[in-house]
Amino acid sequence: MAPCVWDPNNPGLAKELTILNQPISYGQRIAAHAKQAPDQTCLVFVPQSGEPLSISWRELDNRSNQIARLFAKRGMGEHSRLVLGFGNCLEHYLVAIASWKLGAMVLPLRAAMSQVERQQVLDLFEPKLVIADWTDCSYPRMSLADLQDTERFSDDTLVDIVSHPGKAIGSGGSTGRPKIIVDTKPWAFIPGQIAFFDHLGWQPNRTQLVAGPLYHNAPFLASYWGLFEGHTLVVMERFDAKRCVDLIEQYQIHCGFLAPTMMQRIADLPDLQSRDFKSIESIYHTASPCPEWVKRRWIELIGAEHLYEAYGATEDIGILSIRGDQWLEQPGSVGRGASCGVEVKILTDRGEEAAIDEVGELYLRKTDGSKPGYRYLGADPLRTLTGGFTTAGDMAWRNEQGYVFLADRRVDLIITGGENVYPAEVESALSAHEEVADVVVLGIPDPKWGKRVHAIVQLQDASLQLEVEQLRDYCRQHLTAYKVPKTISFVDQLPREPSGKIRRCALVAQCMQIESIEAHE
Repeated sequence: MAPCVWDPNNPGLAKELTILNQPISYGQRIAAHAKQAPDQTCLVFVPQSGEPLSISWRELDNRSNQIARLFAKRGMGEHSRLVLGFGNCLEHYLVAIASWKLGAMVLPLRAAMSQVERQQVLDLFEPKLVIADWTDCSYPRMSLADLQDTERFSDDTLVDIVSHPGKAIGSGGSTGRPKIIVDTKPWAFIPGQIAFFDHLGWQPNRTQLVAGPLYHNAPFLASYWGLFEGHTLVVMERFDAKRCVDLIEQYQIHCGFLAPTMMQRIADLPDLQSRDFKSIESIYHTASPCPEWVKRRWIELIGAEHLYEAYGATEDIGILSIRGDQWLEQPGSVGRGASCGVEVKILTDRGEEAAIDEVGELYLRKTDGSKPGYRYLGADPLRTLTGGFTTAGDMAWRNEQGYVFLADRRVDLIITGGENVYPAEVESALSAHEEVADVVVLGIPDPKWGKRVHAIVQLQDASLQLEVEQLRDYCRQHLTAYKVPKTISFVDQLPREPSGKIRRCALVAQCMQIESIEAHE
């Protein structure tokens, strides 16, 4: 019997497939779009300079078939592993989809990784093929230029196959040692069964802005799952705040993911109130804490009902989410478990259930009985309780209404003079200062305090002379005394990843090294 292809205009079939829990391969899904709307644009790539490039569903399907055949000649097949080592571009989608059509697993990596770190990741993953412009790669490699030599291959449909597994994401982790998170679920499309969309107010057949780097899990999932739901993707080569707003207006963007640092840079733009955000149906953010003033600014811009926040993990332990209007009633919360299909447990250091408003380690368990769909390469599994509750190491508390509030990661917690300080709270306070563009707060080993609270600040104007005591006085107006940074340093640019994340452990090591040198001198 011929395989079923889901038709978005046939909800009956979608319902039938959902009931049967029948996975539809991503190759088959792309082919279905190409058959139904062959000339419709599915991807628009916006480079940093030059004109946008676009591709239709038919071109996406045909070109990925040709590239898949090229990969097959290089030995790629079912269960093979491929590394994508370049930034946001059209080829990212062509290569990933071609790999999945062969039943392979894809690991996207940052192109600008250090050679040492990259080699550690490659040795963990042991790829069959690497697609990158790295000239010092010790594994079989093809460059972007090599992908142009595919027109000689047939673009006919390939044998249908579901990649299992199909996706892996690299992570430095809290320790700084690289690990790889393999998604162990079938990498397939099942109509109506992506809770990710349900919790973020997204709908099929929309125009999605892709502003984040595709080696980061949030934009990767949003981007590819959106594509398989019929989204037209507007993909930025690299985030730029003004260009981002221009694209929202030009392409009438409906939805997208933005990291809090991206949201803040947009919020800092002049004359923002005069820009047109009327097309926005849902913007969601995750990956790091969002300062309250940034959140409220975005609620003013697009409306509370169009702003979503999600909490989850690449390891798929469960998701919490909250819409802007709910957040206004419970400022700072990331949502309630019951509304997101998860059960919540918060445990103290003693292993006991935390009381209302007491900080403890956050555990989640899916109510449908499914387990986290991951395995690690290069690390031990997450801590899981006998009853199936799993933690990603984040600290949180819960109020009487059941809303969950994140405190910070356990590894980032600063214990100073016996008091607990969560960096996110101090960062939120400092980021509200009009002269502060970005900030990260660390716990630096200290002989008197155990650890002292240290802030590294990036100013809006690098030439501005802002005294440390001015910022400390500002903090005293918003924070309890022991949370006020004891030391503050200034930098021209904080070393954030394009995803908005920052490696605190590396910064702590740098600060300690600097102090050691100064003490020696």
